[in-house]
Amino acid sequence: MKFKGNAHGDIITGLDIGTSSIKIVVARKENGRATLLYAAKEPSAGLRKGAIVDFPEAAQAIRRTLTGAEKVSKSALKNIFISIGTSEAKTQSSRGIVAVSSADAQIYQADVDRAVRASQAVNLPQNRMIVHTLTKEFMVDGMGDIADPMGLAGSRLEVQSLIIDAFSPHVKGLIHSVELAGGEVGGLVFSPLIAARAALSRKQKELGTAVVDIGFATTGLAVYEENKLVLAVKFPVGAEHVSRDIAVGLKIPVDAAESIKLHYGCALAKEVGAKDSIELKKFVTEAKGSVSLRFVAEIIESRLEEIFDFVNNELRTAGKYGNLPGGVVLVGGGAKMPGLVDLVRQEVKLSSQIGCCLTDEWQNEGGELKEALEDPEFVCAFGLALWGIYGEKSAQAELPQFGFNGMNEIKRLLRYFTP
Repeated sequence: MKFKGNAHGDIITGLDIGTSSIKIVVARKENGRATLLYAAKEPSAGLRKGAIVDFPEAAQAIRRTLTGAEKVSKSALKNIFISIGTSEAKTQSSRGIVAVSSADAQIYQADVDRAVRASQAVNLPQNRMIVHTLTKEFMVDGMGDIADPMGLAGSRLEVQSLIIDAFSPHVKGLIHSVELAGGEVGGLVFSPLIAARAALSRKQKELGTAVVDIGFATTGLAVYEENKLVLAVKFPVGAEHVSRDIAVGLKIPVDAAESIKLHYGCALAKEVGAKDSIELKKFVTEAKGSVSLRFVAEIIESRLEEIFDFVNNELRTAGKYGNLPGGVVLVGGGAKMPGLVDLVRQEVKLSSQIGCCLTDEWQNEGGELKEALEDPEFVCAFGLALWGIYGEKSAQAELPQFGFNGMNEIKRLLRYFTP
């Protein structure tokens, strides 16, 4: 699957490096909107549960993915935004408090920066690093719910932040693999934030909405309310585990189970006819007999219920279970499973819909662009491109604060990791 346009001007590449596949989107900013230049999907290699475990294999797969983008524009390799997709990333709340330093008691940018830095003073093991500091609200002399304190007067400034940290070797592995493939990293973003960036409108974020990104080996969850990030988390279970369960249940190879899932799978067993069946020899040459499609659906439903048990537990902890008017938006390759919307309504007790990349920020170049934007599997790749194009200002509006300060921060990070 590939889509192309004409390249010129500033180029940003979004590279969603998944365990099963790598999605790439190349775009440029034009007339205040993003224009799609190229989008493609290639098989991945060298990853397990979203983390690099074999650098040469991963780099080779990334290189194959970058080859098509390089034909569109050599600049596509110069500013690549990648996602952190492992379940090892963690989120915690933190508060920073500083005294306002100016003689007139007015709050300036330096005060805001000091407060945010103070909120980053959390205890982390040496092998972990902060990748995002997302400001939820500011408080001036105890008065809270302030989005921007600049220009206000007071003696004490506080900030309530969400700190997202990751396992440093995983971050190092992603950067190193992209560099081995000939690319240059321009930004790193926690994948649940990216899914929300691309698929949720401002109205959905105001109402209160969860976005669930079902990948091959992991599932991501981000929840917004009043346009603020409430929580962001990854679970170490995804669509791959559905295929493995089918393989065990039918006593067939995983590849055959994956094919059965894709062609005949359904998330709700009750929607499958009791007499519907398939011949196993269509998928495994030496196999005999047939298998009930309802039985296959029961296996799928059981595993998906487990995934949404994780979601429900997080929503309960955050006090949002059954209390998100915007419901649940499903993205990722696993979101394509027939019957999933109804299963989620049943399990999460909220409205549910399949999501895709919102088109408001994109120039419409016809059917090919529409096809790419409507694919839930491409949401994170599009989100990464948008994050790179619109930069910190857009991120602050959507996700109050961006944890990296552009290319300078990436260069500092690379120097930190270089032996």
